[in-house]
Order: sequence, then structure tokens, then C-alpha cells
Amino acid sequence: MPDRARAVGAVAETLGWWAGLTLLWVVLISSVDVLEAGVGAGAAAAGAWAARAARRAAAER
Repeated sequence: MPDRARAVGAVAETLGWWAGLTLLWVVLISSVDVLEAGVGAGAAAAGAWAARAARRAAAER
């Protein structure tokens, strides 16, 4: 059970970062079309993964 709870926490954290970064992307661009939304969502996913990895690396110090 602890592994499942850890996995759920990791998914929730990553989704939180992704949602925040996607919102930031939408706010900073002037007009939203489908291509820009897709690129923004992809960039936010990469950023969310990196943010979670950086937070975990800093917490292990």
C-alpha cells in the first residue's frame, strides 16, 4: 500500500505542476489556437516533470 500512495502522490504533484504551468502558458500568449495549446501542454508536461525531479533532489539533500 505505501507504494500505491507514493505513486498517487507523484501523479497528483505532477498534475498540479502541469496545470499551473499550462495556465501560465495560456496567460502569457496573446491568442490561443489548437497548435499553441498543444505545444504549451507539452512544454508544461516537461516542466512539471523537471520541477518534481528538482524538488525531490533538493529534499534528499
